[in-house]
Amino acid sequence: MTQVKPGSTIGIMGGGQLGRMLALAAAKLGYRCHIFCPEANSPAFHVAHEVTVANYDDEAALTAFARAVDVATYEFENVPARTAEIVSRETLLRPGARALEVSQDRLHEKDFLTASGVKTAPYKAFESEDELHEAIKLIGRTAVAKTRRFGYDGKGQLMIKSRSDIDKVLDITKGAPAILEGFVNFDREISVVVARSASGDVAAFPVGENVHTNHILDTTDVPARVSEVVEAKAKVMATRIANALEYVGVMAVEMFVNDGAGEIVVNEIAPRVHNSGHWTIEGAETSQFEQHIRAICDLPLGPTAARGRVHMKNLLGKDILDFDKYLSDPKAHYHHYGKQDPRPGRKMGHVTWVNPDDE
Repeated sequence: MTQVKPGSTIGIMGGGQLGRMLALAAAKLGYRCHIFCPEANSPAFHVAHEVTVANYDDEAALTAFARAVDVATYEFENVPARTAEIVSRETLLRPGARALEVSQDRLHEKDFLTASGVKTAPYKAFESEDELHEAIKLIGRTAVAKTRRFGYDGKGQLMIKSRSDIDKVLDITKGAPAILEGFVNFDREISVVVARSASGDVAAFPVGENVHTNHILDTTDVPARVSEVVEAKAKVMATRIANALEYVGVMAVEMFVNDGAGEIVVNEIAPRVHNSGHWTIEGAETSQFEQHIRAICDLPLGPTAARGRVHMKNLLGKDILDFDKYLSDPKAHYHHYGKQDPRPGRKMGHVTWVNPDDE
């Protein structure tokens, strides 16, 4: 039996806002949640049945955590491979370690996507200055250099436009394994949030159109301004990726679209619920968080249709202090993540409008 029935306990590795929203969705379906996180007083702790505060290399704590839950999942993709191995020895781990292995290394991710028949930007790995120059000869000078591991929200990457940027790249990578990606001309960024259950059923949400500011997601709009052909193609690509990974749970696939050519290039995958799917809480028939719980517990997947036009905006840093403005707006759905330190660029909450006024 692959089904985990309501009344069971779900273990979540990671105590941030994604873990918090997963726990809230799980409670709606009758599950208890146990959060494992190194940081005390994490946002997910406020809504969980039980918590464990321990490091991800604490084998004894991980073993006890895994034995206390009926299925385990994670809210971020940088869970160490060793952590996943320990947990999977004692309980179901969904998604499995394969998804972590692929997504944690940009070179492995690009190789996997290419092998899956999905188009990506041209790329070449490098570690030394000589290898970087060879990569530039192959890819071209207008390119993006990225560390292969532990990069998100623009961290560990730099656009190369001139020779002076090369020294900056070497300063960022410091000899660590890195990758050079060719620059992609695109008209818009989109993402597909797709779910795959333990039984292999797949359901994709409508395509969202994303706008990033300083490499951090600012807004998502549904429907995206793409043709029906592009929408269908994007969903097929996301489904192909989920099936190739034998994935269980919700994942997001970020893509670039060239309108004139009708071309889609996959940028990266995120093996978890995703910021660009927050609109689904009020804007879709089933939220991405409930869908993830359904998928990992092998329940029937929920309907994914949008409830109209939807606009989601991230609240970063002190944006969260404007709660009066959002709570006074009858069409706004305000979410506060329970964080107390509104640092610049920190994701503090989000607001969603369903069928917003044109202005």
